[in-house]
Amino acid sequence: MRIYLGTDHAGFELKEKLKAYLIELGYEIQDMGNFIYDKQDDYPDFIPLVAGKVAEDPEHSRGIVLGGSGQGEAMVANRIKGVRAAVVYNYNEDIVKLSREHNDANILSLGARFLSEEEAKKIVKLWLETPFSNEERHKRRICKLSQL
Repeated sequence: MRIYLGTDHAGFELKEKLKAYLIELGYEIQDMGNFIYDKQDDYPDFIPLVAGKVAEDPEHSRGIVLGGSGQGEAMVANRIKGVRAAVVYNYNEDIVKLSREHNDANILSLGARFLSEEEAKKIVKLWLETPFSNEERHKRRICKLSQL
Protein backbone atom coordinates (compact mmCIF):
# COMPACT_ATOMS: atom_id res chain seq x y z
CA MET A 1 0.00 0.00 0.00
CA ARG A 2 1.23 3.46 -0.90
CA ILE A 3 0.89 6.20 1.70
CA TYR A 4 0.79 9.83 0.57
CA LEU A 5 1.90 12.46 3.07
CA GLY A 6 1.31 16.19 3.09
CA THR A 7 1.57 19.09 5.52
CA ASP A 8 2.25 22.74 6.03
CA HIS A 9 4.70 24.20 8.54
CA ALA A 10 2.57 23.22 11.56
CA GLY A 11 2.98 19.51 10.90
CA PHE A 12 6.31 19.51 9.10
CA GLU A 13 8.46 18.11 11.93
CA LEU A 14 5.95 15.37 12.78
CA LYS A 15 5.51 14.47 9.10
CA GLU A 16 9.23 13.87 8.77
CA LYS A 17 9.22 11.58 11.82
CA LEU A 18 6.15 9.69 10.61
CA LYS A 19 7.69 9.29 7.16
CA ALA A 20 10.71 7.52 8.65
CA TYR A 21 8.46 5.40 10.87
CA LEU A 22 6.24 4.33 7.97
CA ILE A 23 9.25 3.38 5.87
CA GLU A 24 10.50 1.34 8.83
CA LEU A 25 7.11 -0.45 8.91
CA GLY A 26 7.53 -1.30 5.23
CA TYR A 27 5.10 1.09 3.59
CA GLU A 28 5.76 2.77 0.27
CA ILE A 29 5.74 6.51 0.92
CA GLN A 30 5.23 9.45 -1.38
CA ASP A 31 5.74 12.84 0.21
CA MET A 32 3.65 15.53 -1.48
CA GLY A 33 5.19 18.39 0.50
CA ASN A 34 6.04 20.67 1.93
CA PHE A 35 9.64 19.52 1.62
CA ILE A 36 11.16 22.26 3.76
CA TYR A 37 9.99 24.08 6.87
CA ASP A 38 8.42 27.32 5.68
CA LYS A 39 6.50 29.27 8.32
CA GLN A 40 4.66 31.15 5.56
CA ASP A 41 3.32 28.14 3.65
CA ASP A 42 -0.38 27.26 3.40
CA TYR A 43 -1.95 23.82 3.81
CA PRO A 44 -4.30 24.22 0.80
CA ASP A 45 -1.20 24.10 -1.40
CA PHE A 46 -0.28 20.54 -0.29
CA ILE A 47 -3.38 18.73 0.91
CA PRO A 48 -5.15 18.56 -2.49
CA LEU A 49 -2.09 16.80 -3.90
CA VAL A 50 -2.46 14.03 -1.31
CA ALA A 51 -6.24 13.83 -1.69
CA GLY A 52 -6.02 13.68 -5.49
CA LYS A 53 -3.58 10.78 -5.39
CA VAL A 54 -5.69 8.83 -2.90
CA ALA A 55 -8.83 9.45 -4.97
CA GLU A 56 -7.05 8.11 -8.08
CA ASP A 57 -6.33 4.74 -6.45
CA PRO A 58 -8.40 4.27 -3.28
CA GLU A 59 -7.92 0.50 -3.25
CA HIS A 60 -4.13 0.69 -2.97
CA SER A 61 -3.42 3.99 -1.27
CA ARG A 62 -4.15 6.10 1.77
CA GLY A 63 -3.20 9.57 2.84
CA ILE A 64 -1.95 11.15 6.00
CA VAL A 65 -2.13 14.91 6.24
CA LEU A 66 -1.01 17.08 9.11
CA GLY A 67 -1.62 20.57 10.35
CA GLY A 68 -1.94 22.45 13.60
CA SER A 69 -5.36 21.01 14.44
CA GLY A 70 -5.96 18.82 11.40
CA GLN A 71 -9.34 20.48 10.88
CA GLY A 72 -8.55 22.68 7.89
CA GLU A 73 -6.57 19.90 6.26
CA ALA A 74 -9.56 17.55 6.49
CA MET A 75 -11.85 20.24 5.10
CA VAL A 76 -9.60 20.62 2.07
CA ALA A 77 -9.17 16.87 1.56
CA ASN A 78 -12.90 16.21 1.81
CA ARG A 79 -13.56 18.54 -1.12
CA ILE A 80 -12.01 15.95 -3.44
CA LYS A 81 -14.55 13.41 -4.71
CA GLY A 82 -13.89 9.96 -3.29
CA VAL A 83 -12.00 11.16 -0.23
CA ARG A 84 -13.15 10.48 3.31
CA ALA A 85 -10.80 12.27 5.69
CA ALA A 86 -11.06 11.75 9.45
CA VAL A 87 -9.56 14.16 11.99
CA VAL A 88 -7.67 12.84 15.00
CA TYR A 89 -5.95 15.13 17.48
CA ASN A 90 -5.71 12.89 20.52
CA TYR A 91 -5.23 9.17 20.96
CA ASN A 92 -8.57 7.44 21.32
CA GLU A 93 -8.45 3.88 20.07
CA ASP A 94 -12.20 3.69 19.44
CA ILE A 95 -12.29 6.87 17.34
CA VAL A 96 -9.31 5.79 15.26
CA LYS A 97 -10.77 2.33 14.63
CA LEU A 98 -14.28 3.57 13.89
CA SER A 99 -12.98 5.98 11.25
CA ARG A 100 -11.82 2.91 9.33
CA GLU A 101 -14.36 0.25 10.35
CA HIS A 102 -17.50 2.34 9.84
CA ASN A 103 -16.45 5.21 7.57
CA ASP A 104 -13.70 3.60 5.49
CA ALA A 105 -11.66 6.78 5.94
CA ASN A 106 -8.90 6.89 3.35
CA ILE A 107 -7.17 9.99 4.67
CA LEU A 108 -6.10 10.56 8.25
CA SER A 109 -5.82 14.20 9.26
CA LEU A 110 -3.64 14.71 12.33
CA GLY A 111 -3.56 17.72 14.63
CA ALA A 112 0.20 17.97 15.11
CA ARG A 113 0.00 20.61 17.85
CA PHE A 114 -2.00 18.24 20.04
CA LEU A 115 -0.10 14.97 19.56
CA SER A 116 3.22 13.66 20.77
CA GLU A 117 5.35 11.73 18.33
CA GLU A 118 4.54 8.47 20.13
CA GLU A 119 0.79 9.14 20.10
CA ALA A 120 0.92 9.96 16.39
CA LYS A 121 2.79 6.72 15.66
CA LYS A 122 0.22 4.68 17.61
CA ILE A 123 -2.64 6.39 15.79
CA VAL A 124 -1.10 5.90 12.35
CA LYS A 125 -0.25 2.24 12.94
CA LEU A 126 -3.71 1.42 14.30
CA TRP A 127 -5.45 3.36 11.51
CA LEU A 128 -3.45 1.65 8.77
CA GLU A 129 -4.00 -1.81 10.27
CA THR A 130 -7.75 -1.42 10.84
CA PRO A 131 -9.86 -2.74 7.97
CA PHE A 132 -13.23 -1.47 6.81
CA SER A 133 -15.98 -3.68 8.28
CA ASN A 134 -17.68 -4.10 4.91
CA GLU A 135 -21.04 -4.26 6.69
CA GLU A 136 -23.99 -3.46 4.45
CA ARG A 137 -25.16 -0.49 6.53
CA HIS A 138 -21.73 1.15 6.33
CA LYS A 139 -21.41 0.48 2.60
CA ARG A 140 -24.86 2.01 2.11
CA ARG A 141 -23.91 5.16 4.00
CA ILE A 142 -20.64 5.56 2.14
CA CYS A 143 -22.51 5.16 -1.14
CA LYS A 144 -24.85 7.97 -0.07
CA LEU A 145 -21.83 10.16 0.69
CA SER A 146 -20.48 9.49 -2.79
CA GLN A 147 -23.75 10.66 -4.32
CA LEU A 148 -23.71 14.06 -2.63
